[in-house]
Amino acid sequence: MATRPLLLHFADDLRLASAIAQVTGFDIAPIQNHRFPDGEIKLQLPAALPARCIVLRSLHNPNEKLVELLLVARAARDFGSCHLTLVAPYLAYMRQDMAFQSGEVISQRVIGRFLADLFDSVITVDPHLHRVGKLSEAVPATQAVSLSGAPLLADLIAQHHTNPLLIGPDEESAQWLAQAAAAHGFEHAVCKKVRHGDREVDIALPGVSIAGRAVVLLDDVASSGHTLAAATTQILAAGASCVDVAVTHALFAGDALQVIQRAGARHIWSTDCIAHPTNAVSMAAVLASTLISQNI
Repeated sequence: MATRPLLLHFADDLRLASAIAQVTGFDIAPIQNHRFPDGEIKLQLPAALPARCIVLRSLHNPNEKLVELLLVARAARDFGSCHLTLVAPYLAYMRQDMAFQSGEVISQRVIGRFLADLFDSVITVDPHLHRVGKLSEAVPATQAVSLSGAPLLADLIAQHHTNPLLIGPDEESAQWLAQAAAAHGFEHAVCKKVRHGDREVDIALPGVSIAGRAVVLLDDVASSGHTLAAATTQILAAGASCVDVAVTHALFAGDALQVIQRAGARHIWSTDCIAHPTNAVSMAAVLASTLISQNI
C-alpha cells in the first residue's frame, strides 16, 4: 500500500490543517520558519518526507509566501518527495489577467506558471478568474482544481433567511452568485460597477424590486471594501429591509471591514480560506474530500 501523503503547514495554517487531517487521516507536520535580522528567512522541513507531500498555504499577503513556497518545494524534491500538491485556499495574483497598458506585467500568467513549475497539483477555492475560463489556463499544473465556497455560503444564508435576494456587487461576481443561488433556488441579480481607482467606484443597482427585501451581497473576495460598501448604501436607500454580506475570501485590507459596517451591513460572513473573525463556514471538509477523491 502506498504511503499516505504528509500534510505540511506553516504555524498560521495549523487550524485548517488539523481540520483537513481529521477528515483525511493524513499526518500533519509544521514547517519551521526563522527570520534573520536582515529579513531573510530560514525554513526547516521534517527530517524524513514521504513520496507525496501536500503543502497548505493560503496566499493572502502573498509576496513573502511565494518565496516560502519556492524554498519548500525545491527542498522537498531534494528530500525525496516526487509528488507535491499545493492547497492554496486563497490564490493571489489571479485578477491581473491582461495588460491594459503597454508594458504591464500579466501577473496571473507569471505566478500561475511559477506555481505549476513547483507543484504537480494545485487546489484552490474561488480563484478570481475573469477573462480566463478555467484554472488550468492560469495555472498549467498537471492537476489544477478549483473549488467554490458559494454553496456553503448559500447554506448559511438559508439558515438566516427564507426568501433572500442575492445580489452580486459587479459583473465579475456573477459566476459565484449563480452557484449560491442555484443551491437553494434564491432569486439573484447583479449590479454594474465602474471603477475609478482602488477605492473609488460607482454602482448601478440591477432592475429588480428591492424594497422590503432581505438582501445578501455575495462575492468571491472583500478587499478594500468600497465596492461592497457602495452597494450596501444604495441597496438600503432603495428600501431593503436589511443587507448582509457573504464572501469567500476575507482579505479586508486596512479598515475595509469597518467601511462595510459603516455603510449599514448587518451580518458579514466569510469562509475560513483566510482566517478572520468573520469566518462563518469552513472549507476543510470540501478540501479534504477533494484530496481523497483526486487520490493525492
